[in-house]
Amino acid sequence: MRRSRSLLLAPLMIACVACSQPASDLATESALPADPVAEPAAVIAPATATVTLAPTEGNQTAGTLSFTFADGVVHAMGEVTGLKPDSQHGFHIHETGDCSAPDGTSAGGHFNPATTQHGRVGEGEHHGGDSDNLASNADGVASVHASFEGVTIGDGATTDIVGKGVIVHADADDYATQPTGNAGARLACGVIQAGG
Repeated sequence: MRRSRSLLLAPLMIACVACSQPASDLATESALPADPVAEPAAVIAPATATVTLAPTEGNQTAGTLSFTFADGVVHAMGEVTGLKPDSQHGFHIHETGDCSAPDGTSAGGHFNPATTQHGRVGEGEHHGGDSDNLASNADGVASVHASFEGVTIGDGATTDIVGKGVIVHADADDYATQPTGNAGARLACGVIQAGG
C-alpha cells in the first residue's frame, strides 16, 4: 500500500518541481515589458487654407474666406462684401497668385490642372477653379458656401490651390462661354495661403 501511494504521488511531485521557477526567473519575467499595444493612428488635421480678398481698382468688394478639404472636395466658406445688391457674381480660383495688376488680370485664367473645358462644378466637365456664382443680398453681401472639385490643399500636387488667386467677378458666370463663363470684370482678388 505504501509503495502504491508513493507511485501515485511521484507524478504529482514531478509536476510540482517542473512548475516551480527560481525567484530570479520570476523577477526577470516581471521586469519584461507588457505586450506592446498598437498605438492609435495619428490624427491628421484636415488641410485648410485662407484668402483675404481686396478690391481691384475702383471697386469696394472685399472678404475673407476659409478653405477645407473633405471627401475629395474643397469647400470655401466666408463672406464677401461690397457687391451690387441682389446680384450674382462669378467666383473662381485662378492660376496665378498675383494680384498686382490694378484690374486683377495678373491672376491669369481659371485654375485648370486637368486641362478641361469651363463649366459648372458638379455638372460635367469644368475647371478645377470653377464654382457656383455668389449671390449677394439686399446689402450687397454674399455668404459663401462653395465647392471646388478636382483640387487639393497644401499637398504640393499640380491640383494644389495654395498660392493660387481667387477672383470675384462683376457678372454672373454663365457656365458655358469658354474659357471664362463671360463673368465680366474682376472686382476683388486674393492669394490663397496655407493654414487656417
